[in-house]
Amino acid sequence: MSLRHRLQDMGYELPAVAKPLASYVPAVTVGNQVWTSGQLPTVEGELLATGKVGAEVTPEQGAELARTAVLNALAAVDAQVGLDNVTRVVKLVGFVASAPDFVEQPAVVNGASDFIGQLFGDAGVHARSAVGVAVLPKNSPVEIELFVEFSAR
Repeated sequence: MSLRHRLQDMGYELPAVAKPLASYVPAVTVGNQVWTSGQLPTVEGELLATGKVGAEVTPEQGAELARTAVLNALAAVDAQVGLDNVTRVVKLVGFVASAPDFVEQPAVVNGASDFIGQLFGDAGVHARSAVGVAVLPKNSPVEIELFVEFSAR
């Protein structure tokens, strides 16, 4: 089954590629890898939530936002090489805008990691960083970067 069909079976569709907020592109292809720029949890250009996780945003909401952000990263990958050409997810990096006493960044980024695992199966097992930060662009609670390997079919 193709990744696109698996995504649909999971109840999701790839969104349009998110428009960059500044002077960069959504993704770059280097050799047989695609590296995405940081993706925010936007739908049709609108940020779904703002604030810090552990204050205005619950960890559970943060995990859902991370899932939305990784969908945007997948859209950027699809635009570069086609989602069905991805053979392995190499690394996922999650940034979590955190309240000063919030220390559960890994649980928030699991929203993205678990989604990738469900979609890709064994090819979705990846290296990862979950980083707490003071603030993200547009006051977003999360930002996700994705690095994948692909082969032309």
